[in-house]
Amino acid sequence: MANFYTDNPDLRHHLNHPMMRKIVELKERNFADADKYDYAPVDFADAMDNYERVLDIVGEICGTTIADNAADVDHEGASCSDGHAHYASATEINLDACRKAGLMGISMPRRFGGLNFPITPYIMAADIVSRADTGFENLWGLQDCAETIYEFASEEQKAKYIPRVCEGETMSMDLTEPDAGSDLQSVMLKATEQPDGTWRLNGVKRFITNGDSDIHLVLARSEEGTKDGRGLSMFIYDKRDGGVTVRRIENKMGIKGSPTCELVYKDAKAELVGSRRMGLIKYVMALMNGARLGIAAQSVGVSEIAYREALAYAKERKQFGKAIIEFPAVSEMLAVMKAKLDASRTLLYECSRYVDLYKVYEDIAKERTLAPEERKEMKAYSRLADALTPLAKGLTSEYCNQNAYDCIQIHGGSGFMKDYACERIYRDARITSIYEGTTQLQVVAAIRHVTTGTYLELIRSYAEQPVAEGMQDVKDMLEAMTAQYAAAVEKVAAVGDTRYTDFMARRLVEMAGGIVMSYLLLLDTARTASFARSARVYAKLAQAEVAKHAEFINSFAPDQMALYEEA
Repeated sequence: MANFYTDNPDLRHHLNHPMMRKIVELKERNFADADKYDYAPVDFADAMDNYERVLDIVGEICGTTIADNAADVDHEGASCSDGHAHYASATEINLDACRKAGLMGISMPRRFGGLNFPITPYIMAADIVSRADTGFENLWGLQDCAETIYEFASEEQKAKYIPRVCEGETMSMDLTEPDAGSDLQSVMLKATEQPDGTWRLNGVKRFITNGDSDIHLVLARSEEGTKDGRGLSMFIYDKRDGGVTVRRIENKMGIKGSPTCELVYKDAKAELVGSRRMGLIKYVMALMNGARLGIAAQSVGVSEIAYREALAYAKERKQFGKAIIEFPAVSEMLAVMKAKLDASRTLLYECSRYVDLYKVYEDIAKERTLAPEERKEMKAYSRLADALTPLAKGLTSEYCNQNAYDCIQIHGGSGFMKDYACERIYRDARITSIYEGTTQLQVVAAIRHVTTGTYLELIRSYAEQPVAEGMQDVKDMLEAMTAQYAAAVEKVAAVGDTRYTDFMARRLVEMAGGIVMSYLLLLDTARTASFARSARVYAKLAQAEVAKHAEFINSFAPDQMALYEEA
């Protein structure tokens, strides 16, 4: 019986990272819940065992039920009738399996019915689910919206909604509108306060993933006469109250099991979350950062299944009297696919650990005053999480698209046919670099960490750590790449033109990302020797990319930007 957790030792490697002890002890408040809940861990080892057990269950359900249903879900897709979206029949089976296994709301506190998991094992579950069915991860993974309710809603709202998520009710985040895609400041869905303190919502939302969910987080304009982000607030809409209909669902290229809806709000009753005017400025930013980490996990899951499908086919497919994996052109493609997969995953979990640490400190700050050293750590981890989130979302989604492309290429003509899973994988992969902020927007978010030195500081902190025996040559290569990167940043900054910096932003961000991931793989090798091959392959790949971008920057005159602007 297939198990998508136990068949992948790389997951256990990342789960058992040395930073997990600090994360777990802070998250569990030194295991204070052990006296209140019989399923709460008594110590670090017990907590890690709990994570392993749940991930084993996730792996089993994914390796059998969800993966087995993926082709049928893709074929049937979601549908719309009578103002509601309807899942494919096998999607209902998948959701039922997850509910019965207690896999909903797993990162929520125990007092609300959750398992109090840190972000890292939760993201690992998302990685596994995405490998089984990329579209289903959108439905299961939107339980992460409960994190926003937990962080910003009132105690009454937390007690009302979070237990429902933990019991298996679904969520959505209703942000985008027909005239407000990436530009969320232009959202115009109208929120009107009523005499009883409730609100009514009127307008249209578009491209809403799982838009007929049970509980919605909605961005709406609460301040009449405003046109920018300062007039937007966040609301909770409860499907039980009615007032929202699904006008249609999109006929999409991929992730067909996940209904993408156009919603019409007509005097829909809603509750304000937190403070007025803070909807976009504070709450949606937190919501989107969580979603972007989720898409990075989704992208890693896609890279995983793409690599496995390509590898299996290359071993069994014979041409000219031998398996095609024996041809250098194919074996090189597979080695690069694996390196991109491993690089993506190590960046994903480095980011998730930083998110874990700053969020747990924020949570503790609600209970007591943080000590000066704790507050300093919280700020440092928050900065690192802010730097790595756009890097992870942007680069892992690009890599998963490349791996899905190469998976089909290795299959040849067969890969273009629906007989093989790689055709579906390719279609599903494409959205990852678009939704929750395109790669171009991730570069916009990341470039300030280039110009302020966050990435360079992080890279130099990695360089101070010991490496595995026999890997010093890779470290020497990374140090030379770091020098090229630092020089490129300095050269761009010296021009003193924001437009020029924006023009070079993607090159600088990709240079930083390649070096960061190369170092992370090098450090992984010090704990698990099997990463040595990917560390070497990926470092060579990154070396070529850094050199290419450095050469472009060095040979480019600022006035040449006109050539691109005229186009």
